[in-house]
Amino acid sequence: MIDFEYSLPVVVVGGGACGCIAALAARDAGAEVLLVEADERPMGTTGMSMGLICAAGTQAQRAKGIADTAQSLYDDIMAKTKGLADPGIARLLADESGPTLDWMTQRLGLPWELDLGFKPAYGLSTYRMHGWHGHAGQDMVDLLHQRLDDEGVMVMLGARLQEIHADSDGTVRGITLARRDGSLEHVGCEALILASGGFAGNHAMVAQHIPVMAQARNNGHEGNDGTAVRLGQRLGAGVGDMGAYQGYAMLTDPQGISVVPGVIVDGGILVNAQGERFCDESEDIAGMVHPVMAQGGPCWVIYDERIAAAQAYTPDMQALASLNAARRGEDASALATAIDVPGEALAEALADAAHAKASGQPDRMGRRWDDASPPQGPLLALKVVGAIYHTQGGLLIDGAARVLREDGTPFPNLFAGGGAARSVSGPAHWGYLPAMGLCTAVTLGRRAGLSAAQRAMQG
Repeated sequence: MIDFEYSLPVVVVGGGACGCIAALAARDAGAEVLLVEADERPMGTTGMSMGLICAAGTQAQRAKGIADTAQSLYDDIMAKTKGLADPGIARLLADESGPTLDWMTQRLGLPWELDLGFKPAYGLSTYRMHGWHGHAGQDMVDLLHQRLDDEGVMVMLGARLQEIHADSDGTVRGITLARRDGSLEHVGCEALILASGGFAGNHAMVAQHIPVMAQARNNGHEGNDGTAVRLGQRLGAGVGDMGAYQGYAMLTDPQGISVVPGVIVDGGILVNAQGERFCDESEDIAGMVHPVMAQGGPCWVIYDERIAAAQAYTPDMQALASLNAARRGEDASALATAIDVPGEALAEALADAAHAKASGQPDRMGRRWDDASPPQGPLLALKVVGAIYHTQGGLLIDGAARVLREDGTPFPNLFAGGGAARSVSGPAHWGYLPAMGLCTAVTLGRRAGLSAAQRAMQG
């Protein structure tokens, strides 16, 4: 066994939402913690996200008169994934997402509240989006790192995980870190939490596990290189749902800013270069990436001033407005000229949606308009492309967030969460629920932190 330069009770690898919450939970439970982050300024998948967390049964929901239960979220997860999500992880997330969100707001003083601007859609049966009004993912990361400092958690930046050292029985003894100057640092621990993200930034792993997205644009952090998954497998850990991911159909080109889902939920539509609709935009938040990519070029999100006003509170739409990214037209003909698509086709697409709304019947794409209204009046358009945002498969874990071997037995003191762990999207893109990425990050992070602290204090 290697000689460790020093040792800590709990070491957390990854400085995004999962790692920060894991470290804070372990510290709150009484353990001394070191958090290790590869970047000099923490960012990761969390920093590139909208900063929204899906959670059920929260005090924030009750304050807004929203009745919700863990069972309802569990049912939504299993329905969206056609019963193929791991039921144990689904139950953990359903049961603990609400208490985790409440702990974040009450114990840590994080200003998350229920976002009523994100209506129930894409598989969620009620209002479950929680966020920091006017702020996005990077603000979340920065605030979490402030809380780490407030709580006395040690943080090491610019240190990349290179190796995990374990006994023959799988007990982790420590890790090797690579510093930017090429030096190596050996750190011992009583418990290790892997929270360093998924593998969307590793082209070879995406090509192996998600070949359909091998040529897709990656709108995730480059540090999502699969290190935690690969090193866990080297120890004998199992993996699950490696074909699962969040695709997204509305990454603006060339701005590289996401059009928020609320634009579609409130009535926006998608058209291709021929001015034609090609999918039910309300059906699948992640799966919509495939029909967009199949168009062979950029598509356009079409919306109106009403929708723009309703979603103007979101940081991404504010950023797009500040860049004057949207093309505009007083009617379908004028907008078609502005975006260089056939005017008759665009007018027909809008008319079909309007007729469906008026008749109460689905439109030609099968979309129902019961709770939304199609664009009308002065119109706006944003050019978008499809991309992969983050992966949802990873290391097998149990209800204590312990990493499992291929035979299902747990490692004694190795834990995982966030992008490093298997989530609850089932085997592919179609099982992803809105904001489940950060739900997984914070909920599994807290569970891993509590479990790791308990293990470390046992000696």
